Amino acid sequence: MSKALIHYHFVDKETLLARLIDHITRNIVAREREALKRFEHEHNPLAVDALWELIDGELERGSINVLLELDAYRGPAVQAAARQAAVARQAAAQATIELLFKILELRPRIEPTLLAAVHVAFIDGLAIRSALALGDERAPKSWRVAFDVFWLAMLSLAE
Repeated sequence: MSKALIHYHFVDKETLLARLIDHITRNIVAREREALKRFEHEHNPLAVDALWELIDGELERGSINVLLELDAYRGPAVQAAARQAAVARQAAAQATIELLFKILELRPRIEPTLLAAVHVAFIDGLAIRSALALGDERAPKSWRVAFDVFWLAMLSLAE
């Protein structure tokens, strides 16, 4: 790909990075919407495993790490795109949590908005840990354990 082609489509680096954030976010949100779709009409505890598969895939893909790195970029267009990405991820997490609780036939005792914020922060923390643990074969197992403990705690907040 030539430099001229990039400049043809993007005015500057900041515009390119903002579009990258939008693209990554749309894909993450779309995959999150699909993750529990096969369970939405039945009670099935395996939905929690499907959620783990989604998160594990995102950790392998590195998409969340890219969003976290780009969030530190100080250009106004990138910052605006990062804020929109955070809002979209929060909304997707809330929908996922509400659907998961419905699938498990539970009702959260805490606002799903708050649970979604904690969920997104947890996933971001896992993404940071995954970047720090490159090459450590034991790390993915510890991420799964952390996920299981996290979701046991989340589900304890249900009626």
